[in-house]
Amino acid sequence: MAGGGGGAAAPKQDELQPHPVKDQLPNVSYCITSPPPWPEAILLGFQHFLVMLGTTVIIPTALVPQMGGGNDEKARVVQTLLFVAGINTLLQTFLGTRLPAVIGGSYTFVMPTISIILAGRYSNVPDPSERFRRIMRGTQGALIVASALQIIVGFSGLWRNVTRYLSPLSAVPLVALVGIGFYELGFPGVAKCVEIGLPQLILLVVFSQYIPHVMHHVRHVFDRFAVIFTVPIVWLYAYLLTVGGAYRHAPPKTQFHCRTDRSGLVGGAPWIRVPYPFQWGAPTFDAGDAFAMMAASFVALVESTGAFIVVARYASATPVPPSVLSRGIGWQGIGILLDGLFGTGNGSSVSVENAGLLALTRVGSRRVVQIAAGFMIFFSVLGKFGAVFASIPLPIFAALYCIFFAYVGAGGLSFLQFCNLNSFRTFFILGFSLFMGLSVPQYFNEYTSVAGYGPVHTGARWFNDIINVMFSSKPFVAGIVAYILDNTLYRHDDHAVRKDRGYHWWDKFRSFRTDTRSEEFYSLPYNLNKFFPSV
Repeated sequence: MAGGGGGAAAPKQDELQPHPVKDQLPNVSYCITSPPPWPEAILLGFQHFLVMLGTTVIIPTALVPQMGGGNDEKARVVQTLLFVAGINTLLQTFLGTRLPAVIGGSYTFVMPTISIILAGRYSNVPDPSERFRRIMRGTQGALIVASALQIIVGFSGLWRNVTRYLSPLSAVPLVALVGIGFYELGFPGVAKCVEIGLPQLILLVVFSQYIPHVMHHVRHVFDRFAVIFTVPIVWLYAYLLTVGGAYRHAPPKTQFHCRTDRSGLVGGAPWIRVPYPFQWGAPTFDAGDAFAMMAASFVALVESTGAFIVVARYASATPVPPSVLSRGIGWQGIGILLDGLFGTGNGSSVSVENAGLLALTRVGSRRVVQIAAGFMIFFSVLGKFGAVFASIPLPIFAALYCIFFAYVGAGGLSFLQFCNLNSFRTFFILGFSLFMGLSVPQYFNEYTSVAGYGPVHTGARWFNDIINVMFSSKPFVAGIVAYILDNTLYRHDDHAVRKDRGYHWWDKFRSFRTDTRSEEFYSLPYNLNKFFPSV
């Protein structure tokens, strides 16, 4: 009805418009090719080093005692894992995707490693130290064989052909569960020593989210270096509790998680030691172990693809071209080969927690991550100094994971901006893949915890391991379900479906040189592109 005074003013047209789609994330302080000043870059690199220490310590702490190793062996494995992670990170940032992605130990390889530990051929070795060496050599052989999968799939360009059909819609469940799928490592880890983990979580939120909006003049100091500010505070607090006798009569499990002197790394680490290939002896090979490790390698390949996508997002880069993803997977395969040669006892993939740190700091500079790799190598050689940092109580790292994994999961959900969220096709693919990605691994994990073995329990141990490894990974299940449905459902109405799934938004990034920004971000130095057929 026209006229009429006193009514509320009509909203402006621009207030009714949705937020525009952005193929590059705005408000990032430093992107891939714009490094911060050197002093700031060094501090940010050290912060990345601190964050990746959690996984570097957790995995050997869980595996080495089962292998028969003591504190000396655990310290040497942590040292080796840190050293190889530094090398792999440099290879990935110089020759792989060239994204600011830290390459470190992967939880995906833990299950086949445990299967090797439980193999009957090692049960009759009486000496624990000898048993450790034999199991480590068997793990090395399996990793060396498994690395061939990623090397071939990556450098042949096969993975490029697969990821060309990846749309924003099918990327959402994969990337979201790469972060959210690690929820078991978040608050459950904090609760193992809540008086240390919870203060770390609260302080990190306050320093990174609240203080910057109160102290405007130094806001970037607090949100950019929140980890460096909060970890020493809580670590000192944990040390005071330890020396004050707070855990003197606590149960052994509580002492292990809360005390700052229970890791055994400082006493077991040598002052100076350079890890070297075949330090545990010549690798041994078993076909069953190799097949199981190859399954883990394939799962890590899929998970790392999702991690590369979100790292590019938080580094304010353009969507990663399929050829660059393929190249990155090839170099990750080289990294797993180095893991096998050096004897880390674990394979490599993209560090999800460091991807979340990019979002917290809003710094996606390649140089910062390369500096972090330098810290990894430096502190792995100076064993005692590196062991001091590696002895930070694990609940502190769990508190960091609550923030970083959440950032990665949210980064995956951000790709929904490219999709039609008023489409029932979108609803089904998104909801079904996310639900199955959480539900199927939950079934496998519950079954294993009750029965002591997975749902697939045939006479062939290697076959059981392959199925159990693949279907215990949340991002793998969600990503595969979404990818298959997105490329097979309702393809007769191709034009409308293409727009609904957001495929048209990534069209110009399908080729390496179609967009000048992609060539700037991902092109190899010294004109090395011609040596990689996937490019």
